[in-house]
Amino acid sequence: MNILVLNPGSSTLKFCLYDLSGPSDDPATNILASGSVDPVCSERSELKIEGDHIGRTTDIVAAETIAQATEYIVSRLLAKSFKSGGSAETIDAVGFRVVHGGGRYFEPTQVSTNVLDELRAFEDLAPLHIPAEVAAIEQIQLLVPKAPTVAVFDTAFHQTLPPIAYTYALPVDLSDRYKLRRYGFHGISHAYVSARLIGHLGRPSSGTKVITCHLGNGSSICAVRDGQSIDISMGFTPLEGLVMGTRSGDIDAGLVLYLIRAVGMTPDAVDELLNQKSGMLGISNISADVRILERAAIEGDERAELALDIFAYRVSKYIAAFTAALEGLDAIAFTGGIGEHSASMRGRICARLGFFGVHLEDQLNQAATGNTDMRISAKGNDLQTWVIPTDEERQIALSTYRLLS
Repeated sequence: MNILVLNPGSSTLKFCLYDLSGPSDDPATNILASGSVDPVCSERSELKIEGDHIGRTTDIVAAETIAQATEYIVSRLLAKSFKSGGSAETIDAVGFRVVHGGGRYFEPTQVSTNVLDELRAFEDLAPLHIPAEVAAIEQIQLLVPKAPTVAVFDTAFHQTLPPIAYTYALPVDLSDRYKLRRYGFHGISHAYVSARLIGHLGRPSSGTKVITCHLGNGSSICAVRDGQSIDISMGFTPLEGLVMGTRSGDIDAGLVLYLIRAVGMTPDAVDELLNQKSGMLGISNISADVRILERAAIEGDERAELALDIFAYRVSKYIAAFTAALEGLDAIAFTGGIGEHSASMRGRICARLGFFGVHLEDQLNQAATGNTDMRISAKGNDLQTWVIPTDEERQIALSTYRLLS
């Protein structure tokens, strides 16, 4: 079965075409092609495709909408042929990362017209993601109408959160009526990375206490006990928690009321402010990209340095808090674009955590570039620290295969 996986992010559209076969509990997984459109919604986006039998290509395309980006990906794949899988015309199914399942979807789900209508109702919960994901699904259903589409939800891994972690201190009638609770996000990534991390500990998941840090343009931290999520920094929407690229993360709810009542901002303007103009972009007034900020900080830009320090401070604070939630800690894993590739940021974060046993080996930290799983903690340190590249696409492909099998 050839399964195309589309993984829309807040600024990119990643994809991977898999050939899966064998039993659904342990199928053989062969990557035919992978790549990305980055950035999405640009007149000059880079469309990258690579595979063992097709080489590597990079084209500049005008992907001004997520639908256009999807169409470019499918048209390029349909034009390729693969030694192990024949023509890409045999796309048998398409799996999508969908950021929010609300209180309705907890398992991979085949997408029907009714499911799409319900997803649209969740747009206010994840305004940077749901509209793009719905548009990509609709476009795929037009381009490959015979292939079933499957939504794999980022919130599903966090359905094991206990009430003490997911309950907001609001009137119970209101919370029940409108499903107001912590949902958590990046669940596909946290599930994959925590399983890999527990595997490196060399013991069964029972009794393990680990923290996974998915750090990128969107960032979250997850506390995982016995292989299950028990707390997560993101909440009702992906806006809560860490400072992110353009998102504010945790702020006083009264500040939102002040912006509306005293400053005169509309709810839509506050939404745009907190989701698209805040975070490291807002603090630095330069960029949301850590790579650009790190270069600016080296050159002496104080606002860039402050943005990086605030990001690291918030991450270290959540790690310490989640260690209390877990009542101990065996290991930490860094993943995501920043977590995998910025040794400097990992160093900033862990420098604050030495008091309870987090110590990096500088040479190992500098050598970890996200190409493979790598332990970066000092030798003899019982509290292990790892860099583990996430693989959301493989998780989505496996979930899609198992559902349709």
